[in-house]
Amino acid sequence: MGFSFQVPTNFVFGQGAVQKLHKQRLPGKKALIVISSGKSTRANGYLDTVQDQLSKAGVEYAVFDGISANPVIDNVTAGAACARENGCDFVLGLGGGSSIDAAKAIAMVAPNEGNYWDYVYGGTGGGQKLKNKPLPIVAIPTTAGTGTELDAWTIITNEATNEKMSGGNRNTFPVLAIVDPELMLSVPPKFTAFQGFDALFHSVESYVNKKENLMGDTFALRAIQAVGRNLAAACADGKDIHAREEVAFGSSLSGLVMSVDNLCSEHAMEHPLSAYHPEVPHGAGLIMISRAYFTHLIENCPDLHDRFVDMAKSMGREGAKEPMDFIAALVELQEKCGVAELKMSDYGIQPEEFPTFAANARSTMGILFGLDRIQLSDQDLVKIYADSYR
Repeated sequence: MGFSFQVPTNFVFGQGAVQKLHKQRLPGKKALIVISSGKSTRANGYLDTVQDQLSKAGVEYAVFDGISANPVIDNVTAGAACARENGCDFVLGLGGGSSIDAAKAIAMVAPNEGNYWDYVYGGTGGGQKLKNKPLPIVAIPTTAGTGTELDAWTIITNEATNEKMSGGNRNTFPVLAIVDPELMLSVPPKFTAFQGFDALFHSVESYVNKKENLMGDTFALRAIQAVGRNLAAACADGKDIHAREEVAFGSSLSGLVMSVDNLCSEHAMEHPLSAYHPEVPHGAGLIMISRAYFTHLIENCPDLHDRFVDMAKSMGREGAKEPMDFIAALVELQEKCGVAELKMSDYGIQPEEFPTFAANARSTMGILFGLDRIQLSDQDLVKIYADSYR
């Protein structure tokens, strides 16, 4: 029953919420707006809207548009330099999880010496403490998936070492998060699915790890319901605002889940896929290993059976009685979203890489293995990868 929960973020949610940005208490006088290197944020008018809102609030801004789909150290270094050169006193992440994660990392590095990897714990990270407090962060997601707008964590890749690792601390919680499902109407079906499954697995992993608590369980089941019952509709009709709103709520709620709880090793197992093969979207990697991963938990951890039944019911299988009903619900949702046939081989992944992936997952995200209900050996990891391979 016990838990500790503190999310120091002003959370503004709902249709048209971005139009309220200028009315919020903003944490500085000049923002570095961080967006991806793609075209959609500009083409869809989202950048113009945010710039207009900041101007109404009397806040100046500079724009940094150098963030890749899987943000890397060089993105962060360049963004931090841009913040310093333009005298920015806060960072605004606008876009998908990559932009907001990068905004957090930029906020950490801009007022400090060295590069982001100096402050990463685990793997080849330097493990240094920040001398100066990160710049304040504002998060405005245009996708529903990571929930990073309501947690403190960021994921950055070190291309030189093929390490994709998390960082952050209590000072990298956004001070303000604006979640407006109207900004998500233009996301194509495939990416709606990838991002939605990322959100779903955040809460699924939380619900089956060993850190169960009343608050985390409550958030997780509601998030699983919101995403599990609405993602297919959002993929089928991107303009379905009700479905978009539910999935966006589920994604943000999953961010809260990670603020009171954590994940387990499924996320650790995915990170090497997209670290060694950056063209793999994070959500796609999770989808590809999910069936084998959760089946392994069901087959080897009877204590979790009731929890898998709970999740199947949350996803819409009201009559669920067996833990494998969750797998059936998961596969059905993947089929409805058009992502059930994803293949590792289509991304250039080869089976001989699996032992390397297993070692990398444990060295970079070992903390998540410590949250599993059962101990997974390296042989177990290789088998899960192999069972997922097509």
